[in-house]
Amino acid sequence: MRIRTRFVSCVPPAAPLSAMAQLGREIFYDASLSSSGALSCASCHSPDHAYGPPNDGPVMLGGATLSRPGARAVPSLTYLERHPNFSIGPDKGDDDNVVYLAQMAALGQQAARTTKTAGGSGASANIVPQGGLFWDGRADTLQDQALFPLLDPNEMDGGSAEIVADKLRRAPYANRFVELFGAGVLKNQRLLIAEAMFAVARYQVEEPSFHPYTSKYDYWLEGKARLSESELRGLQAFNDPDKANCAGCHTSAPTRDGLPPLFTDHQYEALGAPRNAALVKNRDPNYFDLGVCGPHRTDMPEQTQYCGMFLTPTLRNTAVRHAFFHNGVFRSLEQVLDFYNFRDTNPEKVFPHGADGAVRKYDDLPQKYHANVDVTDPPFDRHPGDRPAMTDQEEADIIAFLKTLTDGYKPEN
Repeated sequence: MRIRTRFVSCVPPAAPLSAMAQLGREIFYDASLSSSGALSCASCHSPDHAYGPPNDGPVMLGGATLSRPGARAVPSLTYLERHPNFSIGPDKGDDDNVVYLAQMAALGQQAARTTKTAGGSGASANIVPQGGLFWDGRADTLQDQALFPLLDPNEMDGGSAEIVADKLRRAPYANRFVELFGAGVLKNQRLLIAEAMFAVARYQVEEPSFHPYTSKYDYWLEGKARLSESELRGLQAFNDPDKANCAGCHTSAPTRDGLPPLFTDHQYEALGAPRNAALVKNRDPNYFDLGVCGPHRTDMPEQTQYCGMFLTPTLRNTAVRHAFFHNGVFRSLEQVLDFYNFRDTNPEKVFPHGADGAVRKYDDLPQKYHANVDVTDPPFDRHPGDRPAMTDQEEADIIAFLKTLTDGYKPEN
């Protein structure tokens, strides 16, 4: 896939924060809303870590004593301003034709899967989940996304709506609510919390650091930076359907309307990542995180063809992360690339072995859902004994390219 440089970005220029966004900023950094008094939105979504987790573990710790582990790896809050709502179906659907999720899911059970390759159009034909926030898409809006961790006992552990509302009334910024919505807002618990979460959402939308588009790759697209030979080779392998085929899901080309790429197609995939023994919940051998099917998402347990599917995240700023995939099982980009490279050709390199010495492939997914795992899209279309898609050098080059997606690059000119 060839990408031209001298791209002219259509990202709007930064503007001063509105009064609503300024209120959202206060709430985003307010640790008093947590039961511990030490955890704010920014604690897990650190601005110094691309609004991702600042720790080196697979999950963050929360609760009243900051000792309760979260269930999943913390995703970044960057580049969500263009994220679509959750839906099921082709990604180029008719917005005027409202079809219920269950109806589309039923169609998806019967439809043949189209191979997704970099530069191809197959992705638009697949009837699969797409959009939504969190790893399972259970929230559609940024304000809904902000409310979940606020009340989650393993995260900020705000307790109840009553407790949160009372803290908002006593917060140093309470007068901002009155200025924006009138004194009555403080008496209306439901409205107060809703406006507080909407303010956080506006902060995320308006604050440029949530979507700066200042990576080396962005400047390269605009002709303001040069990629090294290794980075260029990595980009080529990233886009090559016969190599890594990363761009089959992590789209690397600008949009037709002149917006920089988000490096995700917003769709869901079942990749069959190894089980992470470091997660407390995984000590129970009968516990499985099934993504779209639950347990955190509760409206689609019967759509078992989607069990094991998780949202394809953006790869922007991925090089600053320390935990990868929904369960944080991988701790480096090298491990991630090895998984893509050897999952099907040499599974013994990426999966654990049982007591009998057999490779426990897809050990974090019940056997009855193994058929959901993607074995169609390259490089997952290979078999034991086949040559892996990437050489060691190509993996290293792809990682070099991924590092060009980190924001904060300073072009020479």
